Amino acid sequence: METLTKEQVVERLEHAREQIQALGIRRIALFGSVVRGEARADSDVDFLVEFDPARKTFRNFMALSFFLETLFEKRVELVTTESLSPFIGPHILREAEDVLLAA
Repeated sequence: METLTKEQVVERLEHAREQIQALGIRRIALFGSVVRGEARADSDVDFLVEFDPARKTFRNFMALSFFLETLFEKRVELVTTESLSPFIGPHILREAEDVLLAA
């Protein structure tokens, strides 16, 4: 397994922009070890995602999760702002860096 950098994540997301936006994604932000530059080869990739309200479905959420795991060849953790706990959510929101925004 390779160790991913933030720059590699951004590059791969940009190349897959059309497929990602087809799932109704408005925004993807990166947080966790990759954004902090602390990722190891076995690290997962953590994303905070925002869907277009009309496209926010369980099917699209799962499709995005599977798509990103294939794209990065790693385990991916997806969270939405609505799913953040009041305890860890503020930390994630402070750390998150936008890596893909809807055009």
